[in-house]
Amino acid sequence: MRKMIVAAALALCSANVASADEPLSLEIKGSLTQGALILAKSEPGVTATLNGEALQVTEQGYIVFGFPRKAELENTLVVSKGEKTITKELKLEPREYKIDRVDGVPQKTVTPDPEQVKRARKEAEKVWLARQKETTRTDFLTAITKPAEGRISGVYGSQRIFNGEPRNPHYGEDIAGPTGTPVKAPWPGEVVLAEPDLFYSGGTIIIEHGYKVNTTYLHLSELHVEVGDKVEQGDSIGAIGATGRATGPHLDWRVNWGNERLDPALLPQLYQD
Repeated sequence: MRKMIVAAALALCSANVASADEPLSLEIKGSLTQGALILAKSEPGVTATLNGEALQVTEQGYIVFGFPRKAELENTLVVSKGEKTITKELKLEPREYKIDRVDGVPQKTVTPDPEQVKRARKEAEKVWLARQKETTRTDFLTAITKPAEGRISGVYGSQRIFNGEPRNPHYGEDIAGPTGTPVKAPWPGEVVLAEPDLFYSGGTIIIEHGYKVNTTYLHLSELHVEVGDKVEQGDSIGAIGATGRATGPHLDWRVNWGNERLDPALLPQLYQD
């Protein structure tokens, strides 16, 4: 009987050792390219770094991060727990962006006057501050839905060069539609900015989704939410318009991870099997 007890104890110890020696799990979803939001899943209690910079990890072991428009193609993700470590080299596919060159444009058409520039800078600071709010919401784990119906009229990363001077790249996806077309929350979240009349973007809403992920909605004709409102996926947050510096009614919607501006068109790939 004593031998049986000892044998059982040794078997239990062996099982524990084998379990401790098992490698960490790591699953990565998303498009490995410039402008993409990436979702990784490991184990509870891990720590993670991207190119040596610490990343936040949810209690369930999810890690979310993004690569900007001109991100370096070679990147290193390190996930650790105790003495166990996984090092994953993430090689991105480079992207080519649409570049339009337009000459002979009257300078007053493309350059705001000093007062407009002053106003725009103040508003840009307000937008930047709204994006600094970080919570432990995990809304980005929900499969995303479209914020509006309509034709895609503008794409992420495109850029115009007026009279030889490059303008800022376009950092959103444009959905054209009649003024008043409903705009719905593609993820749950909390409203951190709701401004009816910004110089460049007109009616503007920013929704925070947790762990530095937020989305932005520009040129709205109506705002149906206020700062502090909690929204569920599919809730009406506003309506398409042509406010701000818009040439026609459309929704320009954007996604950020912290200060990195990412491509909304790539988000559905996070939820593909």
